[in-house]
Amino acid sequence: MDSILIITIIIVIAALAFDFINGFHDTANAIATSVSTKALKPRHAIILAAVMNFVGALTFTGVAQTITKDIVDPFTLANGTTVILAALISAIAWNLITWYYGIPSSSSHALIGSIAGAAIAAAGLSSIKYAGFLKIIQALIFSPLIAFAVGFIIYTIFKMEFKNLSLTKTNKGFRYIQIATAALQSYTHGTNDAQKSMGIITMALIASNHHTTTDIPFWVQFSCALAMGLGTSVGGWKIIKTVGGKIMKIRPVNGVAADLSSALIIFGATYIHLPVSTTHVITSSILGVGSAHRIRGVKWDTAQRMIITWFITLPITGLLAAAIYYILNLFM
Repeated sequence: MDSILIITIIIVIAALAFDFINGFHDTANAIATSVSTKALKPRHAIILAAVMNFVGALTFTGVAQTITKDIVDPFTLANGTTVILAALISAIAWNLITWYYGIPSSSSHALIGSIAGAAIAAAGLSSIKYAGFLKIIQALIFSPLIAFAVGFIIYTIFKMEFKNLSLTKTNKGFRYIQIATAALQSYTHGTNDAQKSMGIITMALIASNHHTTTDIPFWVQFSCALAMGLGTSVGGWKIIKTVGGKIMKIRPVNGVAADLSSALIIFGATYIHLPVSTTHVITSSILGVGSAHRIRGVKWDTAQRMIITWFITLPITGLLAAAIYYILNLFM
């Protein structure tokens, strides 16, 4: 078995591992509000999220194609398989570090920063396709801002529409609705997040001359969907605790508004084939809802810690991937 094929197999395994980790790292965000409000028991929420993530991941491939072709050119990338392996190791390491400390960092930022850093280490700044790369960065920057605004608007509408109902009655009704919105949010999470690993595997297949187009093979789509679903079933309790309780005290009506806001933004991004950080979008939706509800009720110190992590993820993972590339290149 030649060395390129061996590296490609390792990349496929690492990409599926990344999707598995992404499942328990990021999916916690999708169900955190429903667990926090006790609309769903933790076990039921995780099962629901696992199933809906799996279904969502099987539905679309547009984001995967964007990852495959818009950051670097997989057909001409120097030492392509080594670059991709270094990027995956970097992104997985960052995901595990932030998971360990319970910080809802972005897997999307980690992966995209890692690809760019490893590619630059291999072939210089000219290896980056700046038009596509900047389009992705813009989506990562603007999506949480839009999510914050949409969350603020939707919850403001809820307050106006249900102001004459008692809080107890409103929360009881919205607790049932939140089951549906948690399912919707988990589905949209699958439509965007699982595709990133699909794109990485397809890049590796192209770089190793085992695939000739940017179309996503079905076996890649299915295996990534399965890995994300299994990862989701493990759960990410530290991040559920952070997102579900350390940003604001979430009631069912808040949870529904946040779920609807983030699902709308994530699915919109999927529809136009852009990867976004589901972590950023979901957290920003909660912040928007919290600001509309009572701005003093938002725990801004927790939000500040998360925002700092968001900003440092791209450069840190880029540098980490570059270092890993140089190490791998000594042995490959």
